[in-house]
Amino acid sequence: MPELPEVEVTRRGLIQPLQGATIERITLGKPLRWPLGVEPAALAGRMVQHVLRRGKYIVLQLDQGVLLLHLGMSGSLQTAPALPPAGPHDHFDLVTDRGTLRLHDPRRFGAVVWAPDMESAMAAKLLNHLGMEPFDEGFSLRYFAKGLKRSSTPIKQLLLGGQLVVGVGNIYASEVLFLAGILPSKPANKVTKPQAQRLHTAIPLVLGKAIELGGSTLRDFVQVNGYAGAFQAQANVYGRAGEPCKQCGTPVVAIKQGQRSTYYCRKCQK
Repeated sequence: MPELPEVEVTRRGLIQPLQGATIERITLGKPLRWPLGVEPAALAGRMVQHVLRRGKYIVLQLDQGVLLLHLGMSGSLQTAPALPPAGPHDHFDLVTDRGTLRLHDPRRFGAVVWAPDMESAMAAKLLNHLGMEPFDEGFSLRYFAKGLKRSSTPIKQLLLGGQLVVGVGNIYASEVLFLAGILPSKPANKVTKPQAQRLHTAIPLVLGKAIELGGSTLRDFVQVNGYAGAFQAQANVYGRAGEPCKQCGTPVVAIKQGQRSTYYCRKCQK
């Protein structure tokens, strides 16, 4: 599933071709998770003013309204001056005076939703439950530590939930917990102050590195230029079950938490 780094890499790739572009038409393929929420023809002539991100949503801020795009489990966006005819897994084309933006999503868990503004009921339904952005000034150690103390949920599950901080998906949760030296199954409210400080530092560090490397490609994700992400090749523990820990040489362990794979080092993480 594309997570915050993949979505941020995608957002950055869309700024040049989309920001300032005028929508000429929208074509829809098979239905996605939610309906568009407006007649496609009503968006013709609207200008894309800004390409933003909130959590795992790309936000196209128009001169009237916003389009919220989510990549779901297997989605990716491509943009080019001209694209070939849409295939069976191409479900949304945004045709502008600068080219076409296409959502490709084999599993159709993605979404494109229009809302009149970011304060509207539909936008609030999708965005208001999201936690702090990991790169925002508001993501302070004090805020983070207080959030940990309020929950007895295993720390990895709390990170994945996104209510405390957004963007720490499955790959990145294993990686930040390794850097912080924290056992993934440890209750959040049992995380020590030094561990909390290390984890608070590790989250933007790992996510920032993933963004630099174009995100992670395990199955479907590609950047808007068609290239795969490279972070997974540099992971310390994720996907390395049975291989030696890069710090101590102990074999990396894989377990299941909430039906998701978790990777950690028994010796380095407490």
